[in-house]
Amino acid sequence: MATLRADHIDLIYPLRAGSTPKFANRRAEADRFVRDPSGRATGLKALSDIDFRLTDGERLALVGRNGSGKSTLLRVLGGVLPPDSGQVYADGSMRGIFNLQVGAQAAATGRENIVLSGLVAGASRAEIAEREAEIVDFAELDDFIDMPFASYSAGMKMRLLFATATAFAPDILILDEWLSAGDAPFREKAKKRMSEMVAQSGVLVLASHQRSLLRDVCTKALWLHDGRMRMYGPVDDVLEAYDVG
Repeated sequence: MATLRADHIDLIYPLRAGSTPKFANRRAEADRFVRDPSGRATGLKALSDIDFRLTDGERLALVGRNGSGKSTLLRVLGGVLPPDSGQVYADGSMRGIFNLQVGAQAAATGRENIVLSGLVAGASRAEIAEREAEIVDFAELDDFIDMPFASYSAGMKMRLLFATATAFAPDILILDEWLSAGDAPFREKAKKRMSEMVAQSGVLVLASHQRSLLRDVCTKALWLHDGRMRMYGPVDDVLEAYDVG
């Protein structure tokens, strides 16, 4: 059974000398900064005391204005950024998908990129080989799969990256926006594929500005404001409060 726990997570972004944001001196923003004895801001508290637990079958929506800490929290949960204090506990395989193009190799063939992306996703070579034909078919690249990735059109690249990224469902799935790709017919396939991937995953954490999507997909929501938990609870309750402000 998949579980994901954020245990009182704090994360501070260090500030270089001379790079202090102007709003560091606003009284309302003062507590977001770490300061040296002279009062100079040396760090920004990107996340402060984030604490929640998700169990199998729960889907968490992250909401908040730009700069509230959503993407930072996703990367902490996914193991990309280590917290300064607190800890993330994950029971089950975990995958964070933040940018489909990260790790793609232009000189490698499409088939070689399937292997590379599959390994990044945590799949074994045997699992990748088992899914390869289905990935190629879904991406509609049968005649081009052994050509260099650099020779693909933008649409072909995105179809292959999407097909590979969604071929392996982890126990815990972390998404920075709902994935889609291609023209209208392919987007319909992509929508169905995403729904299947989410259904196969035990726990989902999703950041998105699409309210209807969050209501349809998620069971809980976390409203972040200035890196802190403003509200946490049933998705409809949190979204209603967030819309009111």
